[in-house]
Amino acid sequence: MNTNDLLSEIRDANLNYLMLAQQMIRADKDTAVFRLGIDSQIAELLESLSNAQLLKLASSHMMLARFRFEDSAILGMLTNYHKDRSLATAHSAILMAAQPVEEVL
Repeated sequence: MNTNDLLSEIRDANLNYLMLAQQMIRADKDTAVFRLGIDSQIAELLESLSNAQLLKLASSHMMLARFRFEDSAILGMLTNYHKDRSLATAHSAILMAAQPVEEVL
């Protein structure tokens, strides 16, 4: 994959993420804030973006979405836990809820 293809894939992933985030925020802001791991100020900003602004932001050459956890235990629960799937999902949600939201610097 060459650089142009990679940047195009990043733009597409960013645009999909931003559109989904905006849709989630408009449907239920409190739930979206929790699920996206953002604070309410970021949610309000994302909600107010126009389509042109979404495209411009998506075209930045950096991934906008990232993993919310640094802990391999959470990743393991989400991918390899076989005993009680619903229990693993609930436990990982509790652990991720305890993590701080993203900050804009």
